[in-house]
Amino acid sequence: MEYLSLKKEIIDNKDFKKLREIEQFLLKQGLRLDKNIEYTIAVYDEDKIVATGSFENSILKCIAVDKNYRGMRISNKIISELVAEEYVRGNNHLFIYTKPDNYNTFGDMGFYKVAQVPGEVILLENDPCAVGRFVENLKKKRVDGKVVSAIVMNCNPFTLGHEYLIEKASKESDIVHVFIVWENKSVFPSNIRYELARNGIRHLNNVILHKGKDYVISSATFPSYFIKRRDKVTRIQALLDIEIFTKYIVPALGITRRYIGEEPFCDVTAIYNNVMKEVLPLHGIEIVEIPRFSKKREIVSASKVRELIRERKFSQVKELVPDSTYSFLCSKKAIPIIDKIQNK
Repeated sequence: MEYLSLKKEIIDNKDFKKLREIEQFLLKQGLRLDKNIEYTIAVYDEDKIVATGSFENSILKCIAVDKNYRGMRISNKIISELVAEEYVRGNNHLFIYTKPDNYNTFGDMGFYKVAQVPGEVILLENDPCAVGRFVENLKKKRVDGKVVSAIVMNCNPFTLGHEYLIEKASKESDIVHVFIVWENKSVFPSNIRYELARNGIRHLNNVILHKGKDYVISSATFPSYFIKRRDKVTRIQALLDIEIFTKYIVPALGITRRYIGEEPFCDVTAIYNNVMKEVLPLHGIEIVEIPRFSKKREIVSASKVRELIRERKFSQVKELVPDSTYSFLCSKKAIPIIDKIQNK
């Protein structure tokens, strides 16, 4: 296919020479090549790259056009081709994370603003009604109370630590909404993590479980290729996530409090927690930080459980997870997951 006298090429993800050329092109545009791209288009003027675009799952990324070739609607054609390929793969609800300066460019191509961190990042989607439907579906699960709490968890897998945090919130709240982060980067798939959490909280009548889906942003899926300072990435992601939380989730469910687990080990989570403690009170949301649950003087964590699975120490795994999680780990459904952990 031609763009004027230009040629388009779909780049093989195993063609490291061409990927390196794209990486160098993006660096000149002030961007980085995202390591998780699945599909890439490059536009050439003879042997010179003048534009490129990629996607990973439902997120379009690494879209750039050489300054000397702008105004030729090349970016429109790249977006159109990426969207068409996404549709072929069954991904109809698409997102772009980009610099706020690019809002008008992508807005003209049918993308709509969800939320932004001024001067840093804007999240766009290709369906103007999608976030509204998300809010309306949340409202169906609204239960009013004096203290309505929220917790966001990954549960990779669901442990006694997760159970402890939810039980504490349950005792101290009228209603607790638990959101399971929905991404495909965890070794335990999203639907499995959701079921493990659901089975682990069956005894709590005031806890409502949600699938985080598209509007609870995971650090695993947040693209940072356009953020120049890598040390700012976690803070910017947290600010965007909190903007979505306060703009859509809080009013839909009447949230008044958010519970978080203390994080003594993971720097990324610690930064995220600090941003929440800084920003959420400005929106009238109380933050409650709970010390990590310990057993035999050792903090219980999902990463520790995965480590014990890798080491085939299942008797020790049993001590760190609820019976429902351990029953799953002993089932046939868990075999592919356990194999993946042990052979990693």
